[in-house]
Amino acid sequence: MANNIESKKARFSTLRNSEAELGATVEFNEVLLIGNGGAITIGKPLVAGGVVKATIEKHGKGEKKVIVKFRRRKHYLRQGTHRQFYTRIKVTDIAG
Repeated sequence: MANNIESKKARFSTLRNSEAELGATVEFNEVLLIGNGGAITIGKPLVAGGVVKATIEKHGKGEKKVIVKFRRRKHYLRQGTHRQFYTRIKVTDIAG
């Protein structure tokens, strides 16, 4: 998904919008680093066999952002808003 996300087992994370249905299990195969207590595995660039499994918990919209384009003395003002869609996941397993 082209995002670097720090996550722990049984924790929630927020991603960009995903097309998966609620309750579906999702696997992320591109893992950069895995830490297990004192043992840390760093990929070059990816960890071989590293998989993070998660379930889709919620789809929603983020907070509203206000966009203002303004040019002084030019009689130019454009205002708008934007709400980014997101997907909330719960990490169920980290293997690698």
